[in-house]
Amino acid sequence: MINGESGTGNQLVATALHQHRLRREKPFIALNMAAIPKDLLESELFGHEKGAFTGAASRRQGRFEQADGGTLFLDEIGDMPIGLQAKMLRFLQERVIERVGGRNEIPVDIRVICATHRDLQAMVAQETFREDLYYRVGEMPIMIPPLRERDQDIILLARTFLNIYREEFKAKAKSFSETAVNAMLAHKWAGNIREMQNKLKSAVIMAEGTVIQPDDLGLMPVDAHDEPETLNLREVREIAESRAIRRAYQKADKNMSKTAELLGVTRPTLYSLIDKYHMEDIKNSD
Repeated sequence: MINGESGTGNQLVATALHQHRLRREKPFIALNMAAIPKDLLESELFGHEKGAFTGAASRRQGRFEQADGGTLFLDEIGDMPIGLQAKMLRFLQERVIERVGGRNEIPVDIRVICATHRDLQAMVAQETFREDLYYRVGEMPIMIPPLRERDQDIILLARTFLNIYREEFKAKAKSFSETAVNAMLAHKWAGNIREMQNKLKSAVIMAEGTVIQPDDLGLMPVDAHDEPETLNLREVREIAESRAIRRAYQKADKNMSKTAELLGVTRPTLYSLIDKYHMEDIKNSD
Protein backbone atom coordinates (compact mmCIF):
# COMPACT_ATOMS: atom_id res chain seq x y z
CA MET A 1 0.00 0.00 0.00
CA ILE A 2 1.46 3.32 -1.13
CA ASN A 3 0.18 6.30 0.85
CA GLY A 4 0.82 9.79 -0.44
CA GLU A 5 -0.82 13.03 -1.44
CA SER A 6 -1.94 13.53 -5.01
CA GLY A 7 1.01 14.38 -7.22
CA THR A 8 3.72 12.77 -5.07
CA GLY A 9 4.49 10.07 -7.64
CA ASN A 10 2.58 7.00 -6.47
CA GLN A 11 2.61 5.35 -9.89
CA LEU A 12 6.33 6.02 -10.34
CA VAL A 13 6.99 4.21 -7.06
CA ALA A 14 4.75 1.33 -8.14
CA THR A 15 6.54 1.13 -11.50
CA ALA A 16 9.93 1.10 -9.75
CA LEU A 17 8.80 -1.73 -7.47
CA HIS A 18 7.73 -3.72 -10.52
CA GLN A 19 10.93 -3.08 -12.48
CA HIS A 20 13.25 -4.07 -9.65
CA ARG A 21 11.71 -7.48 -8.94
CA LEU A 22 11.46 -10.86 -10.64
CA ARG A 23 8.20 -9.90 -12.39
CA ARG A 24 9.80 -7.04 -14.32
CA GLU A 25 9.58 -8.93 -17.64
CA LYS A 26 5.86 -9.48 -17.13
CA PRO A 27 3.00 -6.96 -17.59
CA PHE A 28 2.58 -3.88 -15.42
CA ILE A 29 -1.11 -2.94 -15.53
CA ALA A 30 -2.34 0.27 -13.86
CA LEU A 31 -5.90 1.33 -13.14
CA ASN A 32 -7.10 4.52 -11.47
CA MET A 33 -10.25 3.63 -9.57
CA ALA A 34 -11.44 7.23 -9.46
CA ALA A 35 -11.33 7.49 -13.27
CA ILE A 36 -13.73 4.61 -14.02
CA PRO A 37 -17.53 4.90 -13.57
CA LYS A 38 -18.57 2.73 -10.63
CA ASP A 39 -21.03 0.68 -12.68
CA LEU A 40 -18.23 -0.31 -15.07
CA LEU A 41 -15.50 -0.92 -12.51
CA GLU A 42 -16.28 -4.59 -11.80
CA SER A 43 -16.13 -5.49 -15.48
CA GLU A 44 -12.97 -3.41 -15.92
CA LEU A 45 -11.25 -5.30 -13.10
CA PHE A 46 -12.58 -8.85 -13.46
CA GLY A 47 -13.65 -8.97 -17.11
CA HIS A 48 -16.97 -10.29 -18.38
CA GLU A 49 -18.52 -13.09 -20.40
CA LYS A 50 -20.43 -12.59 -23.61
CA GLY A 51 -23.99 -11.52 -22.86
CA ALA A 52 -23.25 -10.71 -19.22
CA PHE A 53 -24.98 -7.36 -19.66
CA THR A 54 -26.30 -5.12 -22.40
CA GLY A 55 -23.46 -4.31 -24.75
CA ALA A 56 -21.29 -7.30 -23.75
CA ALA A 57 -20.99 -8.62 -27.30
CA SER A 58 -17.95 -10.78 -26.57
CA ARG A 59 -15.87 -12.19 -23.75
CA ARG A 60 -13.39 -9.69 -22.33
CA GLN A 61 -10.46 -10.10 -19.98
CA GLY A 62 -10.25 -7.69 -17.05
CA ARG A 63 -7.20 -6.03 -15.60
CA PHE A 64 -6.53 -8.94 -13.23
CA GLU A 65 -6.10 -11.38 -16.11
CA GLN A 66 -4.18 -8.86 -18.22
CA ALA A 67 -1.63 -8.54 -15.41
CA ASP A 68 -1.21 -12.31 -14.93
CA GLY A 69 2.39 -13.08 -13.99
CA GLY A 70 3.13 -9.41 -13.40
CA THR A 71 1.90 -6.49 -11.33
CA LEU A 72 -1.50 -4.85 -10.99
CA PHE A 73 -1.39 -1.28 -9.69
CA LEU A 74 -4.71 -0.05 -8.28
CA ASP A 75 -4.50 3.69 -7.74
CA GLU A 76 -7.03 5.45 -5.47
CA ILE A 77 -8.26 2.20 -3.97
CA GLY A 78 -10.21 4.28 -1.46
CA ASP A 79 -12.65 4.98 -4.33
CA MET A 80 -13.48 1.29 -4.76
CA PRO A 81 -17.24 0.79 -4.15
CA ILE A 82 -18.02 -1.04 -0.92
CA GLY A 83 -19.88 -3.77 -2.84
CA LEU A 84 -16.80 -4.53 -4.96
CA GLN A 85 -14.47 -4.67 -1.98
CA ALA A 86 -15.74 -8.13 -0.98
CA LYS A 87 -14.80 -9.50 -4.40
CA MET A 88 -11.39 -7.86 -4.12
CA LEU A 89 -10.87 -9.42 -0.70
CA ARG A 90 -11.78 -12.86 -2.02
CA PHE A 91 -9.17 -12.56 -4.73
CA LEU A 92 -6.47 -11.52 -2.27
CA GLN A 93 -7.30 -14.51 -0.07
CA GLU A 94 -7.83 -17.19 -2.72
CA ARG A 95 -6.04 -15.80 -5.80
CA VAL A 96 -8.92 -16.65 -8.11
CA ILE A 97 -11.41 -14.44 -9.94
CA GLU A 98 -14.73 -14.86 -11.70
CA ARG A 99 -15.65 -12.77 -14.71
CA VAL A 100 -18.93 -10.87 -14.61
CA GLY A 101 -21.58 -13.28 -15.84
CA GLY A 102 -19.24 -16.25 -15.47
CA ARG A 103 -19.15 -19.21 -13.10
CA ASN A 104 -15.66 -20.55 -13.60
CA GLU A 105 -12.90 -19.70 -11.15
CA ILE A 106 -9.83 -18.39 -12.95
CA PRO A 107 -6.48 -18.54 -11.08
CA VAL A 108 -4.39 -15.39 -11.43
CA ASP A 109 -0.79 -14.95 -10.25
CA ILE A 110 -0.06 -11.27 -9.72
CA ARG A 111 1.45 -8.85 -7.27
CA VAL A 112 -1.06 -6.19 -6.23
CA ILE A 113 0.14 -2.68 -5.39
CA CYS A 114 -2.44 -0.21 -4.14
CA ALA A 115 -2.25 3.53 -3.58
CA THR A 116 -4.45 6.17 -2.02
CA HIS A 117 -4.37 9.71 -0.70
CA ARG A 118 -7.37 9.00 1.53
CA ASP A 119 -7.35 8.12 5.22
CA LEU A 120 -8.46 4.50 5.00
CA GLN A 121 -8.58 4.12 8.78
CA ALA A 122 -11.13 6.92 8.95
CA MET A 123 -13.07 5.29 6.12
CA VAL A 124 -13.10 2.02 8.07
CA ALA A 125 -14.55 3.88 11.07
CA GLN A 126 -17.18 5.40 8.76
CA GLU A 127 -17.88 1.93 7.30
CA THR A 128 -17.11 3.06 3.76
CA PHE A 129 -14.06 0.77 3.52
CA ARG A 130 -14.00 -2.83 4.74
CA GLU A 131 -11.83 -3.40 7.78
CA ASP A 132 -10.73 -6.86 6.62
CA LEU A 133 -9.69 -5.48 3.22
CA TYR A 134 -7.87 -2.61 4.90
CA TYR A 135 -5.67 -5.03 6.83
CA ARG A 136 -4.99 -7.12 3.73
CA VAL A 137 -3.92 -4.28 1.46
CA GLY A 138 -2.04 -2.56 4.28
CA GLU A 139 0.29 -5.42 5.12
CA MET A 140 3.33 -3.59 3.69
CA PRO A 141 2.77 0.19 3.77
CA ILE A 142 5.00 2.71 1.97
CA MET A 143 4.64 6.36 2.95
CA ILE A 144 5.57 8.99 0.36
CA PRO A 145 6.04 12.37 2.04
CA PRO A 146 4.80 15.48 0.25
CA LEU A 147 7.34 17.51 -1.69
CA ARG A 148 7.30 20.32 0.91
CA GLU A 149 8.85 17.86 3.39
CA ARG A 150 11.58 16.75 0.98
CA ASP A 151 13.86 19.78 0.75
CA GLN A 152 16.68 17.62 -0.56
CA ASP A 153 14.59 16.61 -3.58
CA ILE A 154 13.22 19.98 -4.64
CA ILE A 155 16.26 21.35 -6.47
CA LEU A 156 17.27 17.91 -7.76
CA LEU A 157 13.83 17.43 -9.32
CA ALA A 158 13.73 21.01 -10.62
CA ARG A 159 17.05 20.58 -12.42
CA THR A 160 15.90 17.25 -13.82
CA PHE A 161 12.69 18.73 -15.23
CA LEU A 162 14.62 21.74 -16.53
CA ASN A 163 16.88 19.47 -18.57
CA ILE A 164 13.94 17.42 -19.85
CA TYR A 165 11.84 20.41 -20.94
CA ARG A 166 14.80 22.36 -22.31
CA GLU A 167 15.51 19.48 -24.65
CA GLU A 168 11.84 18.90 -25.48
CA PHE A 169 11.11 22.53 -26.37
CA LYS A 170 14.60 23.44 -27.64
CA ALA A 171 14.61 26.29 -25.11
CA LYS A 172 17.55 28.43 -24.05
CA ALA A 173 16.96 28.32 -20.27
CA LYS A 174 19.89 26.49 -18.65
CA SER A 175 19.86 27.23 -14.94
CA PHE A 176 18.08 28.87 -12.00
CA SER A 177 18.96 32.13 -10.34
CA GLU A 178 19.74 32.09 -6.63
CA THR A 179 16.44 33.84 -5.93
CA ALA A 180 14.60 31.18 -7.96
CA VAL A 181 16.29 28.41 -5.97
CA ASN A 182 15.33 30.10 -2.70
CA ALA A 183 11.77 30.63 -3.91
CA MET A 184 11.42 26.95 -4.81
CA LEU A 185 12.79 25.86 -1.45
CA ALA A 186 10.34 28.15 0.36
CA HIS A 187 7.27 27.28 -1.76
CA LYS A 188 4.75 24.90 -0.15
CA TRP A 189 4.09 22.86 -3.33
CA ALA A 190 0.48 22.02 -2.55
CA GLY A 191 0.28 20.10 -5.84
CA ASN A 192 3.56 18.32 -5.16
CA ILE A 193 5.63 17.07 -8.11
CA ARG A 194 2.76 17.55 -10.57
CA GLU A 195 2.68 21.24 -9.65
CA MET A 196 6.45 21.48 -10.07
CA GLN A 197 6.28 19.90 -13.52
CA ASN A 198 3.66 22.42 -14.61
CA LYS A 199 5.63 25.39 -13.30
CA LEU A 200 8.91 24.19 -14.79
CA LYS A 201 7.40 23.50 -18.19
CA SER A 202 5.86 26.97 -18.30
CA ALA A 203 9.07 28.60 -17.07
CA VAL A 204 11.25 26.86 -19.66
CA ILE A 205 8.92 27.96 -22.45
CA MET A 206 8.40 31.54 -21.25
CA ALA A 207 11.84 32.47 -19.85
CA GLU A 208 13.48 35.19 -21.94
CA GLY A 209 17.05 34.48 -20.84
CA THR A 210 19.19 31.49 -20.00
CA VAL A 211 18.58 31.85 -16.27
CA ILE A 212 15.12 31.14 -14.83
CA GLN A 213 13.85 33.73 -12.36
CA PRO A 214 11.07 33.47 -9.71
CA ASP A 215 8.70 35.38 -12.01
CA ASP A 216 9.17 32.75 -14.71
CA LEU A 217 8.08 30.11 -12.19
CA GLY A 218 5.16 32.14 -10.93
CA LEU A 219 6.72 32.22 -7.46
CA MET A 220 7.38 35.10 -5.09
CA PRO A 221 10.90 35.84 -3.86
CA VAL A 222 11.56 34.39 -0.41
CA ASP A 223 11.47 37.76 1.34
CA ALA A 224 7.92 38.26 0.01
CA HIS A 225 6.66 35.09 1.66
CA ASP A 226 4.87 35.07 4.97
CA GLU A 227 7.05 34.56 7.99
CA PRO A 228 6.96 31.14 9.70
CA GLU A 229 3.63 30.48 11.41
CA THR A 230 5.30 29.55 14.68
CA LEU A 231 6.29 32.27 17.15
CA ASN A 232 8.39 29.92 19.26
CA LEU A 233 11.89 31.37 19.09
CA ARG A 234 13.62 28.00 19.14
CA GLU A 235 11.49 26.72 16.25
CA VAL A 236 11.95 29.94 14.27
CA ARG A 237 15.70 29.67 14.67
CA GLU A 238 15.70 26.00 13.62
CA ILE A 239 13.68 26.78 10.50
CA ALA A 240 15.90 29.73 9.59
CA GLU A 241 19.15 27.85 10.18
CA SER A 242 18.10 24.71 8.31
CA ARG A 243 16.91 26.78 5.32
CA ALA A 244 20.16 28.76 5.31
CA ILE A 245 22.21 25.57 5.35
CA ARG A 246 20.29 24.10 2.42
CA ARG A 247 20.56 27.30 0.38
CA ALA A 248 24.27 27.60 1.03
CA TYR A 249 24.74 23.93 0.19
CA GLN A 250 23.01 24.38 -3.16
CA LYS A 251 24.85 27.64 -3.93
CA ALA A 252 28.16 25.95 -3.14
CA ASP A 253 27.34 23.10 -5.55
CA LYS A 254 27.23 20.67 -2.62
CA ASN A 255 30.81 21.40 -1.56
CA MET A 256 30.95 21.24 2.25
CA SER A 257 33.98 23.50 2.66
CA LYS A 258 32.40 26.21 0.49
CA THR A 259 29.08 25.74 2.31
CA ALA A 260 30.77 26.31 5.68
CA GLU A 261 32.55 29.37 4.27
CA LEU A 262 29.28 30.87 2.97
CA LEU A 263 27.64 30.30 6.35
CA GLY A 264 30.59 31.77 8.24
CA VAL A 265 31.16 28.64 10.34
CA THR A 266 33.79 25.92 10.55
CA ARG A 267 33.31 22.53 8.95
CA PRO A 268 32.93 20.80 12.38
CA THR A 269 30.23 23.33 13.30
CA LEU A 270 28.48 22.73 9.98
CA TYR A 271 28.49 18.96 10.54
CA SER A 272 27.17 19.51 14.05
CA LEU A 273 24.27 21.58 12.68
CA ILE A 274 23.57 18.96 10.01
CA ASP A 275 23.33 16.30 12.72
CA LYS A 276 21.21 18.57 14.91
CA TYR A 277 18.62 19.13 12.17
CA HIS A 278 18.74 15.53 10.92
CA MET A 279 19.86 16.47 7.40
CA GLU A 280 20.93 12.95 6.49
CA ASP A 281 20.67 13.67 2.76
CA ILE A 282 23.37 16.34 2.99
CA LYS A 283 25.52 14.31 5.38
CA ASN A 284 25.37 11.17 3.24
CA SER A 285 26.16 13.02 0.02
CA ASP A 286 29.41 14.43 1.35
